[in-house]
Amino acid sequence: MEAAALVDQQKDEFIAQLAHELRNPLVPIRNGLRIIELSGSTSAQYTHVLAMMNRQLAHMVRMVDDLLDVSRMGRNKLELRKSQIAVADIMGDAIEAVRPAIEAAGHQLRINKPDEPIYLDADLTRLAQVFSNLLLNSCHYTKPGGQIWFGATRADDTVIFTVRDNGIGIPQESLVTIFDLFAQVPHNLEHCTGGLGIGLALVKMLIELHDGNVTVTSDGPDQGSVFTVTLPAPRTIAAPNIAPRITNATVPACRILVVDDNRDANDSLKLLFELLGSEVRAAHDGIEALIIAEAFKPDLILMDIGMPNMNGYEATRYLRSQPWADNITIVAVTGWGQEGDRSQTKSAGCDAHRVKPLNLSDLEELLHMARAKVGCKTI
Repeated sequence: MEAAALVDQQKDEFIAQLAHELRNPLVPIRNGLRIIELSGSTSAQYTHVLAMMNRQLAHMVRMVDDLLDVSRMGRNKLELRKSQIAVADIMGDAIEAVRPAIEAAGHQLRINKPDEPIYLDADLTRLAQVFSNLLLNSCHYTKPGGQIWFGATRADDTVIFTVRDNGIGIPQESLVTIFDLFAQVPHNLEHCTGGLGIGLALVKMLIELHDGNVTVTSDGPDQGSVFTVTLPAPRTIAAPNIAPRITNATVPACRILVVDDNRDANDSLKLLFELLGSEVRAAHDGIEALIIAEAFKPDLILMDIGMPNMNGYEATRYLRSQPWADNITIVAVTGWGQEGDRSQTKSAGCDAHRVKPLNLSDLEELLHMARAKVGCKTI
């Protein structure tokens, strides 16, 4: 038993290290794409190539996230952050995540949202992940130009979601194992676009954590497939008070210090924040960060963790001991995303923990966070 436990621990450590190493090169790639977008070119060729690169980057980020979730699954560490959420928001977030892939494949997506507002006590991020995985599964296993249906309807105190396609279908012998980890449906080479065999296992795990269930049916080869998810939706759950979403028009400009020993990541993030109107300095290790921070007095510090000379934990602890740094918002921005990593950054004094690579909405959120703390001007 001890040997098996050691192997599991080593596997988890390897997956976490692999995810960290994969995320680092994704940072300058995502930042570079955002910089190109902000340059404003509108040529058809430019737009096509940029959309293609964004799709592939999103696919890479999703695979890295799925790898970490597999590790959490094995250790029963998947956690839900529940709140009162609307079914329409779940569907909207899932569709937004997969629409580029669906459009690239030339698929027709038909959406059937419920006529009445339905609210769940659930984790919006995780359920959006569930349905984006199911939609991507249909996208991967449906020939170009095919059709995908996504709908939801109330049935007493439950809500029933369906994701249906007219794709290549699922052999009967695969239906009983399709939700197993690393399970792969046999397919012809021309349809060899499936993932790692992780997504559907995650779907099952996340739905069961929400006290629901997921099933699949298919009439066989070339007859498509239907995934059905049933979740509890008591009528006693009322509509929540929803804060307005952040818009690009209200992005605040702040004084920002970017700290990262990866110079490509550092330089690209610095340039991106400058394009958003902020004043930015860059440091490449913890000691340099302390020197610049004391002179620059930033409103926001984006702190990498694994750095030479002084790591991000040590630099944050020192800053929190200085009276002049009381109002600085410090956010850990790192390739480490396990719960233990988040606990350590919180203990060190970070206001938040974000996993690389950041997207534009993350950057806007961090700017607003800093503005709320020190009152940066709005541009």
